[in-house]
Amino acid sequence: MSSQHLENIFLPGPAGRLQALYKAGEAGHPGVVLCHPHPQYGGTMRNKVVYWMGRAFERMGCSVLRFNFRGVEQSEGVWDNGDGEADDAAAALEWLHARAAGAPLWVAGFSFGSLAGLKAAHADKRVERMFAVAPAVNLWSFDFLDHEERPVTVVSGTADEIVPFDDVRNWCEGHPSVRLHTIDGAGHFFPAHMDQMMAALVSDVNL
Repeated sequence: MSSQHLENIFLPGPAGRLQALYKAGEAGHPGVVLCHPHPQYGGTMRNKVVYWMGRAFERMGCSVLRFNFRGVEQSEGVWDNGDGEADDAAAALEWLHARAAGAPLWVAGFSFGSLAGLKAAHADKRVERMFAVAPAVNLWSFDFLDHEERPVTVVSGTADEIVPFDDVRNWCEGHPSVRLHTIDGAGHFFPAHMDQMMAALVSDVNL
């Protein structure tokens, strides 16, 4: 795990500066952009699931960038129904690519954050892997991934009260590049299954 300190930063975004937290990892290890859940329902980069997702990647030696979408806390701009938020994620990727030059790029998102993050990742061929925890496939269209060939790790709980597990499973079955990890009995926020979520999140990679 990196011994570097957590940096409070602002990075340039398409609607103004974006508030972020960055922790540098080991040289040559992937850099990961993390995207938080729906901002209009209290989602921020300080969300507990997002925090522990970040810790899972940090323990592997990855550099991790969490950021607030436009209009959240100290990030400038206003909610843009997912489109502008995907642009924010793209800006976070640009910043991380410059900061962790030469490192592989990964993107991970939780709930709504999976939509914005994976949209940005799909459009950026520098991104090598994608990760989605409880992706809100019942609320948003993920059709942009229909022909995606890069690996996508999905983690979903069977007792998710917001994104029904069957919806996630059915969506995953239609996408050959997606690997689904199921956590029995876990709800949307994994209150009693956080360790299992973290283990499943990184189980497809070996650094």
